[in-house]
Amino acid sequence: MENNIVLRRGVEADLPQVLALIQELAEYERAPDAVTNTLAAMQRDGFGPAPIFSFFVLENNATEIIGIALFYTAYSTWKGRMLYLEDLVVTEPARRGGFGRLLFDAVVAEARATGAVRLKWQVLDWNEPAIAFYKKLGATIEDEWFNGNLDAAQLASYTVAPAAAAAATPTGRSL
Repeated sequence: MENNIVLRRGVEADLPQVLALIQELAEYERAPDAVTNTLAAMQRDGFGPAPIFSFFVLENNATEIIGIALFYTAYSTWKGRMLYLEDLVVTEPARRGGFGRLLFDAVVAEARATGAVRLKWQVLDWNEPAIAFYKKLGATIEDEWFNGNLDAAQLASYTVAPAAAAAATPTGRSL
């Protein structure tokens, strides 16, 4: 690993480069038009009054971000507090330099420091390099769980029972 690489917690000023890396990941995952997140939303959600995510960055000596690990706290009804690793991205030219491992190590350290009893993430079934990477680290890659999602349009058109709407958390307030 290069000596001129700095691993640190991400700050708001990093977000433009972070969003660019997220777009690079979407292109790699064959979904270049799927990213609808914005810089303003990331500023609000990561650095507003109720932050809901955090991240680590790897920065080279030119202060370019070459990798990120974005995560948030989640909760398992069976296990308790967990950390969810949303994305671990290393830019294409920097791959295979041990940087993914360094970012993953930082997330594991964060999970331990925050009292998480589980670390979870997803990996696409065709992404053999990522699957091999996680298995090499000793991770279990599950095959019995399916992901469920409602996208923005589905959320908007879903009919919510009046009692459920009345009980819902007020907009803008995190749990």
